[in-house]
Amino acid sequence: MNHRERTMAILHYEKADRLPIVHFGFWRETLERWAREGHLSKELAESQADGNPADKTIETKLGFDFNWQNMFYIHHSIRPAFTSEVLRQFEDGTRHERNAQGVVVVCKPEAGSIPAEISHTLTDRASWEEHYRWRYQWHVDRLLDVGVRDGSRMIPFRDGGLELLKKNQRTCPLGLHCGSLFGEIRNILGVEGSSYLYADDESLFDEIIQTVGDLCYQGVKTALESGAKFDFGHFWEDICFKNGPLIIPSVFHEKVGPHYRRITQLLAQHEIDIVSLDCDGQIDALIPTWIENGVNTMFPIEVGTWDASILPWRERYGRALRGVGGMNKVVFSRDRNAVDREIERLKPLVALGGYIPCPDHRLAPDSQWDLVRYYTDRMHAVFG
Repeated sequence: MNHRERTMAILHYEKADRLPIVHFGFWRETLERWAREGHLSKELAESQADGNPADKTIETKLGFDFNWQNMFYIHHSIRPAFTSEVLRQFEDGTRHERNAQGVVVVCKPEAGSIPAEISHTLTDRASWEEHYRWRYQWHVDRLLDVGVRDGSRMIPFRDGGLELLKKNQRTCPLGLHCGSLFGEIRNILGVEGSSYLYADDESLFDEIIQTVGDLCYQGVKTALESGAKFDFGHFWEDICFKNGPLIIPSVFHEKVGPHYRRITQLLAQHEIDIVSLDCDGQIDALIPTWIENGVNTMFPIEVGTWDASILPWRERYGRALRGVGGMNKVVFSRDRNAVDREIERLKPLVALGGYIPCPDHRLAPDSQWDLVRYYTDRMHAVFG
């Protein structure tokens, strides 16, 4: 079996010859550190991106089989983007900058975390009409301009990329990224702004959700009707934090749930029945909406401070729920005994079926190359 076949078999509760050893990429600082230590060339570290040749070279060196974040991305976000501009510069190098989504953020030198938000261009119906609604309309160029990877080359969908996707000869699974139905909205409004908008102008709140949902639907529909072949669908959200959702679950269920349903039904019509979703944080309160509306694979499963695990979800939802993730990557900063204990913890979870361990999120700068290599060797030995 190849990686694609064994992955799809496991997620369908079928037999596979072995477990695929999967990762979710790397922080840029991690690759820079490994290059300084001599594990990678500087050129390899600087050129890595999800699914590209450098990524494949690095994952092979480390013993991973593939990167789950191997997706075909339609342009489902703002288009055209706002022009980024510095609004204020401080003596210590800190900047107030308007980003590509029209949000003013604080950018600090050497900071690698998510920047703090100061203000938002989208505040009411007038700003929606002037700056945003027209930027979220479907046009076929959102698909035709996307590049399809052919080795080290990127071929536009319109110029031969479609033919590559029709051939369907890949050995690793490829996902069709179906967009973001509320995370995108949270990005442009902010958590506070989206909360107030629901209370102050529910009709505008509904219109924004409908507009973004229509854009995602049209993109997926056009991609599927082109004849391109994909192995699974995938959404991105990031609408939870360590204590739960950033939106009222009942509101999410009522207003966003139907948009998931019509997209997952469209995927099913094209024989795509595995649909994964990337949402950080404690997602438990939103899982019922996703499961009910055709999203069946949680990714990642954040171990975090709340010890997320597929086990209680499987006990509640049964085999309708699959998972990719749930491997506690902090052991890569410790020792071999910590790695061994983590693999032992994963054994009964893998035995449930429909589950593929993957380090949650990108490998952090404190990850030791030798421990990551030890992990993949042990995973191959234990689950081979």
